[in-house]
Amino acid sequence: MSGTLFFDGKCGMCTRSRDFLLKLNRTGELHTEPLQTPGTSERLGIPDSALMDAVRWLDSNGDVYAGAEAANAAVSAALGTRIPLTVYRIPGIRSLEDAVYRWVADHRYRLPGTTPYCESHPVSC
Repeated sequence: MSGTLFFDGKCGMCTRSRDFLLKLNRTGELHTEPLQTPGTSERLGIPDSALMDAVRWLDSNGDVYAGAEAANAAVSAALGTRIPLTVYRIPGIRSLEDAVYRWVADHRYRLPGTTPYCESHPVSC
């Protein structure tokens, strides 16, 4: 499994999470880009108005996942195992992870993080 994780590059918590995932990336199959990269909404096939709603995963087959499913796909790619994505797809687990993800996403600018990616890489954003 390989693909690209699109994250909120103006969010310090999102940037910290992205940096952590890259440290886990044993396979080299995980790539990242900020959602603010020009042309991202077209690449993902979603309207600009929905772009910042959730983290997105674009896999090598062209499938796009959002939210907790996208995060699990990214972890799966980094670790080289489909276990995180498989566990996420268990009905009770999916509901719980989706609820936690939505709360975190809604409060992401209040959570501790690091220097947002777009501040340290303004050309990319």
